[in-house]
Amino acid sequence: MTEVTAAPTTSASLAPHQIWIRTRGLLLAVLVLVAAGIALATMRSGDQHGRLDPRSADRYGSRAVAELLKERGVSVHVVTTLDEATAQAGPETTLLVASPDLLTPHQQSELRATTDHSAGRTVLLAAGPPSVGTLVPGVRAESAGPVATRAPQCSLPAARSAGNVETGGFHYASDGLGNTIACFPSNGLHTLLLVEQGAGDTVLLGSPDLLYNARLGDQGNASLALQLLGSRPHLVWYLPSLTDTSAAAENGGDGAHDDRSFVDLIPRGWLWGTLQLALAAVLATIWRARRLGPLMAERLPVAIRASESTEGLARLYRRANARDRAADSLRAATRTRIAPLIGVSPRDAHSPATLIPAVSARLSTTGNDLQAVLFGPVPSDDAALVHLADQLDTLEREVRTS
Repeated sequence: MTEVTAAPTTSASLAPHQIWIRTRGLLLAVLVLVAAGIALATMRSGDQHGRLDPRSADRYGSRAVAELLKERGVSVHVVTTLDEATAQAGPETTLLVASPDLLTPHQQSELRATTDHSAGRTVLLAAGPPSVGTLVPGVRAESAGPVATRAPQCSLPAARSAGNVETGGFHYASDGLGNTIACFPSNGLHTLLLVEQGAGDTVLLGSPDLLYNARLGDQGNASLALQLLGSRPHLVWYLPSLTDTSAAAENGGDGAHDDRSFVDLIPRGWLWGTLQLALAAVLATIWRARRLGPLMAERLPVAIRASESTEGLARLYRRANARDRAADSLRAATRTRIAPLIGVSPRDAHSPATLIPAVSARLSTTGNDLQAVLFGPVPSDDAALVHLADQLDTLEREVRTS
């Protein structure tokens, strides 16, 4: 009985030096990204608090106006919960609400109940339709417009002394509500509206841009900001937070919950930015996917030896760990070459039921051994793949010499 023997095998695993060469570029890139992230976090950790935060010194913070108010004897206290804001409201206090639209209907009702009896001043920044109807009944807000330099055109002393100011954003109308002063008109409506409520008042400012550090020194922005926020000796700067426990409370105890979705709480800038990125991705996909014409065969300038092509293909298989494809290719080539030698047609060369009995009859070898060599499983590692190649080579040599 003739047996299929295997030639000595060699290890095909990567050496540590080869692994280092292949991974050093990726490791270097990761190291650079980590170092850059740590450096940026270190440089910006001291002054970054968020938009309209009086503790932030970046271009969209409001530390400059807060410092100016402190120099004029106005105390500035930052709060992030509704309970803190309502607890400090009073006749000697100005309550500034940075993002009224982030408040739930329950929070809006609680805030309105407090400000109606506080006899102080309430300043609402960029209050839109979701909050104006509850916080200031009788006032309606229309869609936001661009921020531009506008003249006061009203009798409000703070606006007249400030002169031209950069305003915009939401536009307000009082709809017949008395005791109101409207300033800085735009398209028939106004970007600043003061509503008197008993001993106190409420100021609606369509855009918070004039409070940013980067814009406070432009036009009469600083003058208007100091007069609106410095009319009382105490300023409570309320920055609504989504983590405020009062946001989960029921609306008035009647079991009605806030119906706004997560998308409603996302600022419009993020939504527009996401849409633009999606459009850019689609255009980039169309650009990269275009076809420049049918594929054309090109004659190579030099002849490449078969051994070089085989070696190059083997390296690609090894780099991709494609042992399954490499084993299938080796087995298929062996079956194709030995089939004519044992009288099997090319059509049946890849059929185990036809090829295995013919080879067994030629070599007197058991069918199980031939089945494992010619139609066996995928090699588990590179060493097993090399061993399979040796077995196939030995089998073909024995068929040719038998």
